[in-house]
Amino acid sequence: MHTSEFDSSSEEEEVREEQLTPLQISWLPLSVVECSQFLGICALPGCKYKDIRRSLERDVEEFRNQGVQDVFVFCTRGELHKYRVPSLLDAYQRRGFTVHHMPFPDGGAPELEQCCQILEELQVSLKNNRRTVIHCYGGLGRSGLIAACLLLQLSVTLTPNKAMEILTQHRGRGAIQTVKQYNFLHEFRDKVTAHQEIGEVPTERSVSR
Repeated sequence: MHTSEFDSSSEEEEVREEQLTPLQISWLPLSVVECSQFLGICALPGCKYKDIRRSLERDVEEFRNQGVQDVFVFCTRGELHKYRVPSLLDAYQRRGFTVHHMPFPDGGAPELEQCCQILEELQVSLKNNRRTVIHCYGGLGRSGLIAACLLLQLSVTLTPNKAMEILTQHRGRGAIQTVKQYNFLHEFRDKVTAHQEIGEVPTERSVSR
C-alpha cells in the first residue's frame, strides 16, 4: 500500500486548517554565551494526540520557511508511533533536513556520554552556521535540559540557575520539568569534568547520521 511521506490520512484531511494546532518555534539567542547563532526549540511536528492536531506537511513547510537545516529529535520511535508521526524522520530526510535522532525517555535525562555527543553535534551544526532546531514531544523538559546544558558548555561563567532562567523566559515555567532533569543540569559540569579526567567522554565524534 502506498503512503505519502506525510502519512496523510482521511482523519487528517477531515481536520480543517483553522482547527489545526499551530507549531511555534522559539528561537533562543545564544548571544548570552557569546555565540551569534540562535537555537530553535519546538514541540513535536505533526503530532496528533488528545487535543493536539498538527499537520506534518504544514509543520515541515514551516521549518523550510524558517530556514531550518538541522533537526535534533529526542523522542523515541515508540513515541513517534504513539503521537501518530511514525514517518517523521523519513519525512525530514526527504525534505533535505539533516536529522540527528538521539532519543531518551520523556521526563528523564540522557546518559552523560549521550549528552556530550548531542552537545558536540549541536555545536558543530551551530559552528557551521546551520539553522538548527531541537524538539521532543512538548519542546519542554528534554529539549529545555539539552538547551540549558549547551549554555553551560558554551559559557564557563553561566550558572545552572541562570541557564534555567533563560530557558524559562523562552519556553515557560516547564522548561525543566522533573527533579531528575533539575539534578542532571546542576551536576552536569562536575560530571563532565570527572569523566574527562578519566578519559570516558570522547572529545571527537563523527557527526554523520
